[in-house]
Amino acid sequence: MFAAFLVVVVLAAAGITIRRILLDRGGGTVECGLRRPGGTWRLGVAAYGADELRWYDGVGVLLTPEKILSRRALSVTARRPADPAEAVRLGPGMMVVACSAGEDAGTIELAMGEAALTGFLAWLEAAPPGSYQRRAG
Repeated sequence: MFAAFLVVVVLAAAGITIRRILLDRGGGTVECGLRRPGGTWRLGVAAYGADELRWYDGVGVLLTPEKILSRRALSVTARRPADPAEAVRLGPGMMVVACSAGEDAGTIELAMGEAALTGFLAWLEAAPPGSYQRRAG
């Protein structure tokens, strides 16, 4: 019985590891926490596309993103360091950005390191003219 349980645990860990390798192979990925209004922080990976940010839950084996944020609809409304309670879950040195993600998606918060945040803001601002409105920073 224990051997079967151990095999399941090893296979799950292998699946999660292989998934992360496949996501990272495409390039343009960063560790990123996501929180919806009234929700808790979930750790995951964000992958930059030409016109969208795809967010994948950190624990899972599916290669489909859990959340897709259109660059055209995405705008940063606030930025702050993670508070001490958030840092316990997210890790030290994380920055939190509140984002308007369009009428359908509402407001979400993303958490990432400072270097990743710089890349995220550059990616947003590199959108074609007229497709990104800077609201706060």
